[in-house]
Amino acid sequence: MKPKPKSLIVCASGPHRNTRKIAETIATVLDAEVTTPDLIDPARIAEYDLVGFGSGIYMGKHHHQLLSFVASLPNVNSHRAFVFATSGFADSPLNRFSRSLTVPLNSKGFEISDGFSCRAKDTFFPFSPFGGIRKGHPDDADLQRARLFAEQLKTTQKSWNSIGDMQ
Repeated sequence: MKPKPKSLIVCASGPHRNTRKIAETIATVLDAEVTTPDLIDPARIAEYDLVGFGSGIYMGKHHHQLLSFVASLPNVNSHRAFVFATSGFADSPLNRFSRSLTVPLNSKGFEISDGFSCRAKDTFFPFSPFGGIRKGHPDDADLQRARLFAEQLKTTQKSWNSIGDMQ
């Protein structure tokens, strides 16, 4: 019998812990480990069948710590990954903030199977004097969407594993 697929989530979360809430919700469904970029050796990524990369969005990009971690990763051969983010603003179709993460991951040989984002409390200036925007997010509905996203990943993961068994 083939061992259960191993999943890992690498998450850089700010002081509000918005992204960490999403990471932990996804991890519960996938039975995944959650870690931060500074606590895992980049070479260990190859030990996992599925790796999630996520952070809050800062000035239109993922957290610099996560981007630096991705830059330090060794090249892989068609390794399955997903990305996720929390942000005070919606993703723009003209300048998708996920590109700051998906482009370097693709260049390292990762196959991005899917992505997730939701709104989250943001206290970036000029909103900080007013307590920020998107207070209360991620909320229960956001967490439910994250669970559904993870269920979809889990289903897709099973089909990827089946295909691998057939080769």
